[in-house]
Amino acid sequence: MYLPPHDPHVDDPMRFKPLFRIHLMERKSATVECMYGHRGPHNGHVQIVKKDEFSTKCNQTDHHRMSGGRQEEFRTWLREEWGRTLEDIFHEHMQELILMKFIYTSQYDNCLTYRRIYLPPSHPDDLIRPGLFKGTYGSHGLEIVMLSFHGKHARGTKITGDPNIPAGQQTVEIDLRHRIHLPDIESLRDFNELSRIVLEVREQVRREQQQEGGPEDAAGLGRQSPQPCAEPPAEQAKGPGDGGAEAAAEPPAQSGQGQPFVLPVGVRCRGAGKTGFYGTGLIAGHGFTSPERTPGVFVLFDEDRFGFIWLELKSFSLYSRVQAAFRNADAPSPHAFEEMLKNIQSLAS
Repeated sequence: MYLPPHDPHVDDPMRFKPLFRIHLMERKSATVECMYGHRGPHNGHVQIVKKDEFSTKCNQTDHHRMSGGRQEEFRTWLREEWGRTLEDIFHEHMQELILMKFIYTSQYDNCLTYRRIYLPPSHPDDLIRPGLFKGTYGSHGLEIVMLSFHGKHARGTKITGDPNIPAGQQTVEIDLRHRIHLPDIESLRDFNELSRIVLEVREQVRREQQQEGGPEDAAGLGRQSPQPCAEPPAEQAKGPGDGGAEAAAEPPAQSGQGQPFVLPVGVRCRGAGKTGFYGTGLIAGHGFTSPERTPGVFVLFDEDRFGFIWLELKSFSLYSRVQAAFRNADAPSPHAFEEMLKNIQSLAS
């Protein structure tokens, strides 16, 4: 199992944790061993369910238990998963989310079903190289997102999920036709101005969709944003343009020279962009209740890092490319990749 680094070290490499192994014996026989827990390898089972899918089962789950009971198991898991102790976490909401994740993941006892995931196909016109990225999600910690390009849009699909948004859902969608030209330093000293710019672009996208006869929520635009609140001055932000949102739709963008960018005060920063595009982000309550897409800004830092400003949450997520190499992971065709995306999205639904 590949685990993201400990929050907030988004640029650190992925962590590796063995879950099971197949031990080859004489006369073409083999045994399966579960590697879960802290008492060494023990008896397990692997079953091929169908093409590109298999299941594992531990036959000795007592090897997963610790002498100190669930409390010791939780503290050990917390050190491994988060690199912290319970005493380090003062935020009550974060404690609740961490406990929910422990209860949810520990109940399976390494009895899991695995399905193949393809890496997204790339094209010379892509803004950056698609692939897997580690992203910051506030109290949820770091999660894995797959960035892929689909004509005039880019999508970030969750590979790992949380109690609010499960794996398989599109966490962000970026409209590559609508670059956001940020205003000068003075105009970007409060959150109101950034909100005004983004909401202008959103209204323009809606008008274009109505003219084209497309669904209003095709790019995830079906929720009204709350009125922004005034915030204290920001540090600095400057970019080319006329000081407002770009009015005309642009062709899909190419990567290249960016523009200076810093976050307005009031937006929580988990890292510190340059090229901005209009996008939407998916938010929901616990248990994926009342999911809604809200406007935001996709910020391109470089070939291996991008960010997303969640306007409604006044929050910022930083994404850093997963540098681990995965063999035989490329999709055999664009159609096969699209079908894989549909399959993991249907599982989340």
